[in-house]
Amino acid sequence: MDILRRSIEAQPDPPGWVLILAAVLAAVTVLSNRLWPVARHVITIAHEGGHALVAVLSGRRLAGVRLHSDTSGVTVSSGRPTGLGVVATVAAGYPAPSLIGLGAVGLLAVGRSSLVLQLCVALLLAMLVVIRNGFGVLSLAVSTAVILVISWFAPPTARAGFATYIACFLLLGALRPVVEVQRQRRRRRAHDSDPDQLARLTRVPAVVWVGVFGLCGLGCAAGGATLLFDWPS
Repeated sequence: MDILRRSIEAQPDPPGWVLILAAVLAAVTVLSNRLWPVARHVITIAHEGGHALVAVLSGRRLAGVRLHSDTSGVTVSSGRPTGLGVVATVAAGYPAPSLIGLGAVGLLAVGRSSLVLQLCVALLLAMLVVIRNGFGVLSLAVSTAVILVISWFAPPTARAGFATYIACFLLLGALRPVVEVQRQRRRRRAHDSDPDQLARLTRVPAVVWVGVFGLCGLGCAAGGATLLFDWPS
C-alpha cells in the first residue's frame, strides 16, 4: 500500500546534483565498452517491446518475443506481409527506448519518480507474458528484481536518482544502436536489420530510415534534457 501511495502522490524534487550525477552515470554506461554490452539488454527489451506493442495495436497476431545473450532480439508476428501495419511494426523498434525515456522524464518533471519505477515494472511484466525463451525470461526477471528492490528499500532521493538514471539511459542508450546498425550496414553485416526490412517494404532507402531513427532519438534526448534540467527550481 505504501508503494501504491507513493506512485500516486508527487515526491519532492531531489537536489540538482542527483540529476546531474544520474545523467553522467547514464552517459558513462552508454559510452563504456565494458558496461554497454550488459546494459544494452535493457535497450533490447524496450526495442522488442516497441515491435510487440505496435504489432498488437495494428491488428497483427503476436507470436512472441525472444531475447538473446548477444543483446539481439526478435519479435515474431503474423498478418499481411505488406501495408501500414507491418511497416509500423518494423519501424517501432528503434524509437521505442527514446519515447519511453521521454515519457519517463515527463513524469519525473512532475515529481512522479516512484510512478516511473512502477510503470517500468508493469512494462517488464507485460513483456514477460510474450517472451518465448529462457534467456529472455532471465533478463526480464533480473531487471524487474533490481527495480523492485530500489522501489521497496531505497530512500526517496535514491529512488528519484535511479528513476532519473533509467530515463537518461533510455534516452542516450537509444542512440548507440542506431550508430551501430549503420556501421554494420556499411560492412554489409546487417542485411536483415530493421532499416533494410523497411527499405524492402517501402522502397525508401535504408539509410533514410537510419536517419529518421537518429533524428527521433536526438529529438527525444534534447526534449528530455530540457524537461529534466528545468525541473529543479
